[in-house]
Parts: sequence; C-alpha cells; structure tokens
Amino acid sequence: MVKVKVEFLGGLDVVVNKVRVHDINLMVDNATLRDLVNYICNDMITNPNDIEVFIEDESIRPGIITLINDTDWELEGEMEYELEDGDVISFTSTLHGG
Repeated sequence: MVKVKVEFLGGLDVVVNKVRVHDINLMVDNATLRDLVNYICNDMITNPNDIEVFIEDESIRPGIITLINDTDWELEGEMEYELEDGDVISFTSTLHGG
C-alpha cells in the first residue's frame, strides 16, 4: 500500500466532484503513476464522459500539467514513476474557457 496526496487544480476538480485535494491509499504493490491514474478514472471520476477531460490515448491529456512533488512528471518517468509514501501528485489544467 502507498499513501499519496492528489491535487486537481486549474478547474480540473470538476471531474472529481469539485474536491481539489484527495488523500489516497493505493492497495497495489509497487504502485506506479499509471496505477494511480487508473484508480482516478475507475473510482474517483463519477461521470464517464469526464474521463476524456483527463485522459487521452492512455496518458494524461495535453494541456494538463502533471507534477510529482513539484517536479515535471517527464523528468520522473511519466506513467512508469513508482509512487512512494507521501508523494504529492498535482494535475493542473492550463485550458480555461473564456
């Protein structure tokens, strides 16, 4: 099991019932960011239509900045990053209506 904090910022919280910060316990050995994203899609996003706001081609949608402990996820291995207790994963939408 791994305990992480997940933040949905920049209006992205609308896909998770408008709750910006979540403390999550993943019951997966050697959990990766991919496992977390699957958990978010399967257990946190209640409207199936909202999954496409968050995911595209089995990855985080372009226009969403993904940070692992305030570091760009591209520097950490993206979906293959192995989560550690206490990690803070932030998803921030850069796409705003206007």
